[in-house]
Amino acid sequence: MPHNPNNVSTDLRGVSSLTIDAIIGVTDIVESLHHTINGGSGVSGAPDQNRTRGIPGLVYRNIRAITRLVGGGIDLLFERLSLVLEEQDSPPAREAVLAAVNGVLGDYLVSRNNPLAIPMQPRRHGQPLNEQALAAVIEQSNGRLAIMVHGACMNDLQWQRTGHDHGAALARDLGWAPIYVHYNSGLHVSENGQKLAQLLQTIVDQTPQRLELVVIGYSMGGLVARSACHYGKISGYTWPKQLDKLLFLGTPHHGTPLEKGGNWIDAILGISPYSAPFSRLGKIRGGGFTDLRYGNVLDEDWQGRDRFKLSVDQRIPVPLPEGVHCYAIAATTAKASSKRRDDLIGDGLVPVNSALGRHEKAELTLTFPERQQWIGRSMNHLDILNHPDVYETLRKWVGSELA
Repeated sequence: MPHNPNNVSTDLRGVSSLTIDAIIGVTDIVESLHHTINGGSGVSGAPDQNRTRGIPGLVYRNIRAITRLVGGGIDLLFERLSLVLEEQDSPPAREAVLAAVNGVLGDYLVSRNNPLAIPMQPRRHGQPLNEQALAAVIEQSNGRLAIMVHGACMNDLQWQRTGHDHGAALARDLGWAPIYVHYNSGLHVSENGQKLAQLLQTIVDQTPQRLELVVIGYSMGGLVARSACHYGKISGYTWPKQLDKLLFLGTPHHGTPLEKGGNWIDAILGISPYSAPFSRLGKIRGGGFTDLRYGNVLDEDWQGRDRFKLSVDQRIPVPLPEGVHCYAIAATTAKASSKRRDDLIGDGLVPVNSALGRHEKAELTLTFPERQQWIGRSMNHLDILNHPDVYETLRKWVGSELA
C-alpha cells in the first residue's frame, strides 16, 4: 500500500504492529515527543525530554499501567501521538518523527509490511512527484537535474536549514532542478542503493530527452549514492552514462568511530528534538546504522553476518565510478589543522579522512583529485547543510566545466 503523507492517524496507527522488547520505553519516547512538540521546539536544537504534566501526563501514566498489566498500551500510545501531531498541524514535525522512526526501525517496519515504512520516491516541497510533475521539472531545467539524497534519520524537507537549501540555491543560481529523494534510512545502505538505482532508471526511461545528472549525497546519502552507482552499472542501467558529477557532503566513506563504539545513533538522533528520544533504542537500530560502522555499500558487506557483533572491516572495495567527476567535502570543528581532532573528531560525527575517502589500505582508498576535495573548518556535521562556504564550493563544482 502506498504511503499517504497526509493521513497522520492512519500511518502512525501502523506503529501498533510493532513488537518491541520494551514497550514501556517506547511510551517514554512518545511522551518526550509530545512534550517537545507542545514546547514549540524547532527541527534542530537541544531536546527537552521532561515528562508531560496535567491531563497528558495522566494519559501516559495510564498507558504505562495498562502496558504492565496486559501489554496492550501500544495502540493507545500512538493514537495519542497522532492526535498531538494533528493538533499541532505541523507537517515538518510529523515528517521528522516519521523519519526518526524509520531510521531506527525501518527494516523492521518493512519486514512487517507496516504502513509507516517510508517508500523511496522523488519529491519536491515534501510532495511526491508523479510522471507529469517530473516531466514539467525536467522541461523547465532543460534536463539538468540535481538528485539530492538526505542522511540518516532525516527526510527531504531537512535539506533546508536556517533558511538555506543547497538544492534550491543551485536552482536559483545555476538553473539545476533539484529532485529530493525521500527514503527509509533504516534499511541497509545497499538496499537503498539498489532502490535508488531503479528510481533513477525509471526517471530516465520516462524522459525522451537526454538528461544531465548530478547526485549530491549528504552523510549516509553519499553511501547510498555510491551503492546506486555500483548496482546501476552491474544491472546494465543507462542512467550512469548520463551521470556527470557525484558530490559527497560529510559522507562516512570509511565509517565513523561513533558507530564503531556503538553510540553513533545517540549522537545523530540527538540532532533533532523530535528524533532524540529514539536514541534510547540504540541496541535495536536498523541495518542502515550498523552499515555506518565501516561504510558498507554492498549486500556482501553485511549478508550472513551478525551486524551487532564486534568484527573487523570486511568490506569489498568499491572504487569511485569511472567516467564521473567525484567531489568530497569534509568538515572539522577545529579552527586549524589538527591531526588528532581531524582524524578522531572531524565534524563531530565523521572524521576528515573518512569524508575524503582516505584509508590506510590502498584498495579501500577513494581517489578524489586534490582540486575536488574541500575541508570546512570551525563547522560541525549539520553546518554542512547551510554554511555559505560549503554552498559556494558546491556552486563552483556543479557549475564548472571539466574535460
